[in-house]
Amino acid sequence: MRLLFLGDMVGRTGRKVVFDKLPGLIADHGIDFVIVNGENAAGGFGITEPILEETLDAGADVVTTGNHVWDQREALVFAGRQERFLRPANYPQGTPGRGMGVYEARNGARVMVSNILGRVFMAPDLDDPFGCAERQLEQVQLGRDVDCLVFDFHAEATSEKVSFAHFVDGRASLVVGTHTHVPTADHMIFDGGTAYLSDAGMCGDYSASLGMEKEEAINRFLTKIPKGRFEAAGGPATLCGLAVEVSDRTGLAEKVAPLRLGGRLERTMPDWW
Repeated sequence: MRLLFLGDMVGRTGRKVVFDKLPGLIADHGIDFVIVNGENAAGGFGITEPILEETLDAGADVVTTGNHVWDQREALVFAGRQERFLRPANYPQGTPGRGMGVYEARNGARVMVSNILGRVFMAPDLDDPFGCAERQLEQVQLGRDVDCLVFDFHAEATSEKVSFAHFVDGRASLVVGTHTHVPTADHMIFDGGTAYLSDAGMCGDYSASLGMEKEEAINRFLTKIPKGRFEAAGGPATLCGLAVEVSDRTGLAEKVAPLRLGGRLERTMPDWW
């Protein structure tokens, strides 16, 4: 099966590039399943239900999030009724919504998606992400219960991301890092068959500071005094993500390649599409 993961969608321009390009990519390249991280979709801070539904309508099968999941307070309400919306699984018990789910791909495959938040330099008070994943893998096993298994590991430290990926190697189809908004060049398939990327980057304006207008970011570095709130940048956006070919026999990765279209970054397409 053919899987596409798109990195953090930032603001209006990030949404536009996803909504404009995703339907064509699905149709032209036979993509079976699409995951989009949407935690920065609403002006850079969280996601609203209309934006979520528009993302799903554009072709996303699941929308994941991260540390900004509750920035739009309405997410606390719709998280419980939107089955294709995930918040980090290692939030405290009783938090609204779900941290993992099993979904049907366009080719009929069963796909588990889990959204987990890292703790290093980020959220040390949350449940251990490694233990959280282990409990999930005890419930849902690749090859037995699902045909494809994906972790969106939303974290700051690359050491935590790659260590997590090695921890689940051979038990997951893909571990992809999100959060830093900068695409890394370390896409690979581990010895056990799990595809990995430290960060998928963002779908947003790269002539900015992580998708936000650069002037305020520069001001805060220079003066340490905010002049105003951060605003999502509005220039042309790059669609940024990762493509994975998953074996129909084993559920493990056979091919992996970055995807970057439009905006400032160099165009990159999988050569096997």
